Amino acid sequence: MPDQTISEILPNLIFQLEALVFAAPGPVLPIQLSTALGLTIKDIEEGLRALDEQLSDRGIRLQWHHGRVQLTTAPELAPAVERFLGLDASSRLSRAALETLAIIAYQQPATRPEIDAIRGVNSDGVLKSLLSKGLIEEAGRAERPGRPILYATTADFLSHFGLTSIKELPSLGEQSEDSNTPPGSLLKT
Repeated sequence: MPDQTISEILPNLIFQLEALVFAAPGPVLPIQLSTALGLTIKDIEEGLRALDEQLSDRGIRLQWHHGRVQLTTAPELAPAVERFLGLDASSRLSRAALETLAIIAYQQPATRPEIDAIRGVNSDGVLKSLLSKGLIEEAGRAERPGRPILYATTADFLSHFGLTSIKELPSLGEQSEDSNTPPGSLLKT
């Protein structure tokens, strides 16, 4: 397609990207899409932006996480999807889990000692629980004595909170709508 401009290939590109991202077994890198379609990364990114715009008022969305993209259901449809799939909606997160998730989300990557220092308590059990739920993952090891594990949020974290990107987290300066919620408790289930 070297003789065509992006505006000429964009409508077809959007369909191709939608099909590839849908068929992918998990999140994909734009370079993988570029290789598969024989187009530049710039063309792929423009096509993904156009696809994202088209999906903005539909039942599915593009979700970005660590430079990868995948299709997910629209966050506002989660209750209907959970009912349809018979999922147990009672898997609420504890206050300790939400607190730990907030620390990791805003500080990522974060180590257990850093999390413990902020929370003022040991976070081993909470971290194990969040790992088992797939909301956080080990993102490597810190380059300091003891080489503590670094934790970061996952694509499942984004889905759980109805986010398409970590950039959608409210800034730390924003107050929650619920005046009874202490500042810093910005993540809600």
